[in-house]
Amino acid sequence: MKLSLALVMTFCAQTVWADILVPTRTIRPKEVISIEDLGYKNAEVSGALKDLNAIVGKEARIALYAGRPIHAGDIGPPAIIERNDLVSLTFHRGGLRISTEGRSLGRGAAGETVRVMNLSSRTTISGRITADGSVEVN
Repeated sequence: MKLSLALVMTFCAQTVWADILVPTRTIRPKEVISIEDLGYKNAEVSGALKDLNAIVGKEARIALYAGRPIHAGDIGPPAIIERNDLVSLTFHRGGLRISTEGRSLGRGAAGETVRVMNLSSRTTISGRITADGSVEVN
């Protein structure tokens, strides 16, 4: 009796379908996603994003194709520093504060780590990008 009940539940169980967000057009990497670029699709996809606020204003990390689900790893915050940008390098510890100019060797968003060449010494260092677009060196 228990086995037949389990079989009936297995065959009668319905898959839960939910609205997921999908691009309405191909979005190239480095493009910022707007609300006009998105639409809903009724599908079951594990890990697909469903919250509009989690996607709008983010930057595509990979090509996003029309009608395909968007996953958290496919998008990220928009880059505020591009490769070869001149940036302000800042080091501070205790009461000491040193600032100089550098050239970005990569691109990134606030909070990410980027390599920068110090233009005074020609030394390559890594630092964290701050919200104002400068790089903080530890």
